[in-house]
Amino acid sequence: MIHENLVLAPYACHSSESKGRVYAENPSKTRTEFQRDHDRIIHSASFRRLEYKTQVFINHEGDLFRTRLTHSIEVAQIARTAASRLALNCDLTGAIALAHDLGHTPFGHAGQTALNECMRMFGGFEHNLQSLRIVDKLEEQYPAFDGLNLTWETREGILKHCNILNAMRLGDLGKRFLEKTQPSLEAQLVNIADAIAYSTHDMDDGLRCGLLTHKELFENVPIYRKFFEEVEKQYPGLPIRRSQKEVVRRVIGYLVDDLVTNSSEKIQGETLKSVQDVRNLQYPLIAFSDEGIAQMKVLKSYLMQALYKHYQVLRVMNKSSRVIQKLFEQFTSYPELLPPNFYEKAINGGVQRTVADYIAGMTDRYAVKEYERVFNPSYEASN
Repeated sequence: MIHENLVLAPYACHSSESKGRVYAENPSKTRTEFQRDHDRIIHSASFRRLEYKTQVFINHEGDLFRTRLTHSIEVAQIARTAASRLALNCDLTGAIALAHDLGHTPFGHAGQTALNECMRMFGGFEHNLQSLRIVDKLEEQYPAFDGLNLTWETREGILKHCNILNAMRLGDLGKRFLEKTQPSLEAQLVNIADAIAYSTHDMDDGLRCGLLTHKELFENVPIYRKFFEEVEKQYPGLPIRRSQKEVVRRVIGYLVDDLVTNSSEKIQGETLKSVQDVRNLQYPLIAFSDEGIAQMKVLKSYLMQALYKHYQVLRVMNKSSRVIQKLFEQFTSYPELLPPNFYEKAINGGVQRTVADYIAGMTDRYAVKEYERVFNPSYEASN
C-alpha cells in the first residue's frame, strides 16, 4: 500500500485518495482500501453463488463449461494483466471485475430478461444495478452495516450503465450518466476485459459442446482462421481440440495487446494529472484500435447467430424463463410462500422488489428445486 505511488500512473486510482466508504472504517494496517474490497467480495455469499449460475450453458449440462464464477475470475485475470501494463491499480481492477456479475440472475441473460419483464411495472430489473444493490444493501456479513461497504471507486466500476431515472437516485455515483462523463480507467478497462473474456471463452465452450464447429469458425471468423493457421504451421499434427485451445489463448493475447497499445496512445494524447481529469472527459480512453473493433465485431456477431441463438440454447433458455416468470407470479401473489426472512422483508419493504431480490439470488439448481417445491404436489421435502 505504501508503494502505490511508485508503480501507479498519476491518473490511476490511488487508494490513499479514495472517496471513501458510506460507513467510515478505520484503515487496515496491512492492506490498501482496494485490497480490502477485493477480499470482501471473494468472501461474500453472492460471489460463491456465481459457481452455479449460467454463463451460456446451464450448470448441469457439463462440469467443464464456464459459469458466472469462472467467467468473473477470467475477467479479473485479463483486466489485471492489462492494468499492470498501463500502470493502473490492479487491486481496484480486480475488485471491480470480481463484483461485476454479482447481480446476475440464474439462467444467464434469459433469466434477467424474464425478471425484467416481471418487474416492468415496478422499476424493472437490471443485473448491473442489482450488483450494486448487493454490495450496498443485500449482503449480510458485518454487524455494523448492511452490504459490503465497498469504496466509492469500486462501486463506480460496478455501475457500468444506468438510465437517467436511476442515475438521479444514485446521487454522486450516478452523476456521470447525467453529465455524460467517464468513470476511472480501471472501470473502463474491466468493461472491455469482460467482452474479451466472454467472447473468447464462449467460443471455446461452444466448440467443446459441438454447437460451434471448426469448419464454420474457420470460414466465418478471420481472427480464428489467422491463429489456427499459425498453430497448425507451428505444431503440425496437433489434435484439433488442443489446437483450438491454443487459438483461444492467442486470440485473447492479440485482443489484450491491441487494447493496451491503443489505450496507451490515447492516454498519451491527453494531459492527465489525476483520475479526476479522466472522469471529466466525455469519451473513454480505454479502447480497441479500429482493427481490434472490427475483429471483435465479427466474432461477437458470429457467436450471436451460431451460439446464443442456436435452437438448443434457445430451448433451454425458454424453459428457464418460464421458471423465473412462474416463481415471480406465485411469490408476489402469495408472499407467505417465501422463506420467513424474505416474507418479513416483503411485508416491510415491498413485495415485488423483495421477490426480485430472492429470485435473482438463486443459483440455477436452486431455482429449479424451488419451482418443484412450489408447483409439484409430489415433490418430497427431503429432495
